[in-house]
Amino acid sequence: MPPLNEGTLLYMPTAVPGMSITEATKILQIQDRQLKKFPEVTTVFGKAGQAETSTDPAPLSMFETIVSLKPFDQWPRGMTWEKFLAELNMNLRTPGMANIFWMPIQTRTEMLTTGFRSALGIKVFGPDLQAIENLAVQIEKAIVDLPDTRSAFAERTVGGYFLDFDVNREAAARYGLTAGDVNDVIETAIGGKTITTTVEARERYPVRARYAPDFRQDLDSLKRVLVPTPSGAQIPISLVADIKYRTGPPSIRNENGQLVGFILIDPATSDIDGYVRRASKRIAERVKFPAGYYTEWAGQFQYIRQAEQRLKIVVPLTLLIIFMLIYFNTRSVVKTCIVLLAVPFSLIGAFWLLWLLGYHMSVAVWVGLLALAGLDAETGVVMLLYLDHAWEKFRTEGRMKSMVDLRAAIHEGAVQRLRPKIMTACAILFGLLPIMWSPITQTGADVMKRIATPMIGGIVTSALLELLIYPIIYLVWRRRELPSPIGFH
Repeated sequence: MPPLNEGTLLYMPTAVPGMSITEATKILQIQDRQLKKFPEVTTVFGKAGQAETSTDPAPLSMFETIVSLKPFDQWPRGMTWEKFLAELNMNLRTPGMANIFWMPIQTRTEMLTTGFRSALGIKVFGPDLQAIENLAVQIEKAIVDLPDTRSAFAERTVGGYFLDFDVNREAAARYGLTAGDVNDVIETAIGGKTITTTVEARERYPVRARYAPDFRQDLDSLKRVLVPTPSGAQIPISLVADIKYRTGPPSIRNENGQLVGFILIDPATSDIDGYVRRASKRIAERVKFPAGYYTEWAGQFQYIRQAEQRLKIVVPLTLLIIFMLIYFNTRSVVKTCIVLLAVPFSLIGAFWLLWLLGYHMSVAVWVGLLALAGLDAETGVVMLLYLDHAWEKFRTEGRMKSMVDLRAAIHEGAVQRLRPKIMTACAILFGLLPIMWSPITQTGADVMKRIATPMIGGIVTSALLELLIYPIIYLVWRRRELPSPIGFH
């Protein structure tokens, strides 16, 4: 759950290609009235389009409604972040538009890195835009009612209005004109053409010329645009070109040399990996892909996959480094393996506490598990150190002759030195507990709790199992070094 301090902004980008500013303004006004009815909301501000800067990754068709929320302690009793988002999503339904709830800065950074303005997305690849849109709409319908789907919206690849001039080459040839001659007139009359450049000291300014607005504001005026012929006569452009309005894609996305369409998904769960598995199964059951078309998951799921690939290298490397450090200290492979037994001991508590708190596996949890491996090595070395000291003490004094002596040495190393071992575990544990007590509204608490949780659960079970099982393992190992083979008695 994100921080809910006073002034926190709730962000809801929506988009419909080809929508006029008047229509967008009406929708924003409706959203403004609906949002102000919620007791958790203080102010609402809506924006259509993008800022006049190249650093704004928002498309022209994106609407942004920024909502300032009250402090969490002023919310109605029993209201949670999840319930609040569910009520917003249920009451703010605009046909053809998607609700995506995010924080403003997070949205911009995600859009810059992944190209998506939602937490999760699907890319549909193929050779034809219309077929891509049809597939995207089918996928949208397939997952919109999937559990934990707050909203799903397939971007429409068509919907823009364009003015097209189709040059009739045969008609132009009868007047001695080429397609390039006609296009030059179109460029000069409508788009504007650079005819010269002025020099002002060290500055250069292009001078462009085109028809006045009254001569290019509608189709009838455009049809009367004159085209000079080689004979010196001027003819209306309608004699050599067909002029009409057409619909088409307002923008064309291209990745890896292929056309692509986006599906924006706002999941209501933090288990992104599990959600993707369920959604992929639903899509495979309900959507049939023609040859040459396929999908690819993107957004935060892409980060998860990249993190998993890195963790496949980082986790073994970390364990190897820990193993080497312990080995250089103990000069014994057996002792090193005994110390590293603390790792499986700690994983028991780590996963139990994660399950009890309802946390899913994430990058933050993996960071906590890696840190836990280092703590396990520390506590394991402390335990082994006291057992070795007791063993060496008894051997030096000539008292290590029977199983009774071995048990007495282990009792001294494990039981009589219990206080420093417990203090070591408690120092680590008490240093982590304040993170779990930190309020959920504190910035970064959501991530830090997931890092601290496996460490806390692992330290508890690791300390207990080390105290109970390490002495037995040490006894089984050291009894082979007694003067004569003696069984247990």
